[in-house]
Amino acid sequence: MSTPAPGPSVLFVCVHNAGRSQMAAAFLTHLAGDKVEVRSAGSAPAGTVNPAVVEAMKEVGIDISAETPKVLTVEAVQASDVVITMGCGDTCPVFPGKRYLDWQLDDPAGQGVASVRPIRDEIERRIRSLLIELDG
Repeated sequence: MSTPAPGPSVLFVCVHNAGRSQMAAAFLTHLAGDKVEVRSAGSAPAGTVNPAVVEAMKEVGIDISAETPKVLTVEAVQASDVVITMGCGDTCPVFPGKRYLDWQLDDPAGQGVASVRPIRDEIERRIRSLLIELDG
């Protein structure tokens, strides 16, 4: 029998799972370690993570070059305590007892690293706030 994660689980969702949700998952994993179970997915996953996103994260010491976009499943939503959509209009299956948040964030698709940096920094700020809430 598998033991559940000691803390809460968080699922980040955006359409392509190639930018915003990948950055959010990487920041939460980096900052929370094993205290939080982290997932990310998309309703129409891209083939690869956005290269400008990979580069922007590398600038802050987080390597997401090995990550691959994953498809959103009902099981991933059911297994998560908090489900955060990234302002992309994605709809997730809704289950009672889950906390749903929508973070309105600019889409980094087609943007260069200079345009991705402010999105990255805003995601990091929101992740730090989320961690405080989860610890509370």
